[in-house]
Amino acid sequence: MSSVPVGPLPSNGAPAPAVAALSRRDRAARLAPIAKRAMDVAIAGLALLVAAPFFLIVAALVRADGGPAFYAHPRVGRGGRIFGCLKFRSMVVDSQARLEALLAADPAARAEWEATRKLRNDPRITRIGRFLRATSLDELPQLINVLKGEMSIVGPRPVTQAELDRYYGAAAAHYLSVRPGITGLWQVSGRSETSYDQRVALDVAYVSQASLLGDIRILLRTPAAVLSRRGAH
Repeated sequence: MSSVPVGPLPSNGAPAPAVAALSRRDRAARLAPIAKRAMDVAIAGLALLVAAPFFLIVAALVRADGGPAFYAHPRVGRGGRIFGCLKFRSMVVDSQARLEALLAADPAARAEWEATRKLRNDPRITRIGRFLRATSLDELPQLINVLKGEMSIVGPRPVTQAELDRYYGAAAAHYLSVRPGITGLWQVSGRSETSYDQRVALDVAYVSQASLLGDIRILLRTPAAVLSRRGAH
């Protein structure tokens, strides 16, 4: 019986075409983070240049309400690194004290906070802050976080250490494997209308299926999600 030629075999015994395919996949896997970072820097840099005059106007309006224009809230980044997540200040200066007083006095508000970590009628939000949140403009300073390598344009929603410890469980490994993003599946899937368990599931789904093409799809969906103001509070 004649033998069937299979082509040259490498030292591990696998057919050469299979090895070539593996090599291409490995190369693509190595290049994907580089391509994503390049896209992050390009988009963030261009957006900051274009939005610079707007930044100055918003900063002046926020300061006119009393207090600083920006604040940096500690959030967990890739690998567990804590960083200051930048935002235009949208709350009163004594927001934490007001939150604690409200949750102690209002069981319904406490239940809403425990379920979503959000309040639909949040008394801490300033007048200009309500507009900034409804349009997601309060998050524009996070472009600076992107340039610093602390965040990505697209990724999981940045969370606090307390949120990560309480809600993520085994899913924390997924969250910690990537940079959190300015936008992501949560942003285009209802934002504050989703439960916290749903947000965690969206983070896991994003990391499990992450790709540059997927990021572009999310970016294209983001303007419509922002303009609809669905779940924006």
